[in-house]
Amino acid sequence: MVKKKTGLLSGLIGMSLLLAACGGNEDAATTTPATTDEETKEAGVVNLYTSRHYETDDVLFDQFTEETGIDVNVVKGEADELGERLSREGEATEADLYYTADAGRLHWAKEKGLLQPVESDVLNENIAENYRDTENEWFGLTKRARVIVYAKDRVQPEDLSTYEALAEDQWNKKVLIRSSDNVYNQSLVASFISLNGADAAKEWAQGIAGNMARDPEGGDRDQAKAVVAGIGDVAVMNTYYFGQLLNSEDPEEVKVVEQLGVFFPNQETNGTHVNVSGAGVTKHAKNKENAIALLEFLSSEDAQGQFSEANFEYPVNENVEPAELLASWGEFKEQDLNLSELGKYNADAVKLMNEAGWK
Repeated sequence: MVKKKTGLLSGLIGMSLLLAACGGNEDAATTTPATTDEETKEAGVVNLYTSRHYETDDVLFDQFTEETGIDVNVVKGEADELGERLSREGEATEADLYYTADAGRLHWAKEKGLLQPVESDVLNENIAENYRDTENEWFGLTKRARVIVYAKDRVQPEDLSTYEALAEDQWNKKVLIRSSDNVYNQSLVASFISLNGADAAKEWAQGIAGNMARDPEGGDRDQAKAVVAGIGDVAVMNTYYFGQLLNSEDPEEVKVVEQLGVFFPNQETNGTHVNVSGAGVTKHAKNKENAIALLEFLSSEDAQGQFSEANFEYPVNENVEPAELLASWGEFKEQDLNLSELGKYNADAVKLMNEAGWK
């Protein structure tokens, strides 16, 4: 049986890890063992703190164990909580990898001194420079675009152009978007600060706040549903949420996205905003080499293909084609900036959004 350890990892040195061999994962319970206990013991472990809750990730962790004999011990939680936990634990932490969504959060972990540089030719080859930290303390592993979705019965693609245009009078009381405390929106504004300057970014944020169809509520999927409900005409959301809705087991969610179109803004200017989920080796990793091996595995062509096909995320490995659904939306021009900029300007973005009246 492949050993898949989940649950809480103690921050106390010497305390045993709990082995969840008896519950929850039916597939793991029926998998033929790839290694003997002695081989696994020799190969060791890698301890992972992750805010991602996708079945695809669990499948890949099991596959990594099968191929290497290295057990992946997983602690799942909210991104900020795991980051604070990692900070509190300090040298006593069991965590070898911190894995989360948004380059801004990864930059925060770096600035807090929670990560360490990694030298890996494999990672440098598999992951383009703009999707990893400038000092290789974190690496993007999956990519998503923040797009405009629109009601097909009320909006034509030619009515849309840029993010900036959503702040114009044409879209008064027609825009749906999450709150200013959402990190995806903070990173979007941070990208505007980097590309256009703080004054232009604030003017845009003020325009968006004035054009909102309602006070922000819910997540990206809720914005899409609100468009179909007629509350607004357009929404800003991440592409993988759209893919998940379209492939939902709930027929009502499928009906929602069938009434929506996807538009990649700013194709004639500075490109569509993209962000990543990614990971970094912790500063006090006890299993550094195993952590690097897992990062390299997740950046491989096989793993990148699985991320895209099963979770509708764009590959960061340029040798991998996006899933058929993503490809059906067409190629698009991305913002030309290193995603470290999103973390660099996060605090400025939060302040600016508050001043602009973005609730």
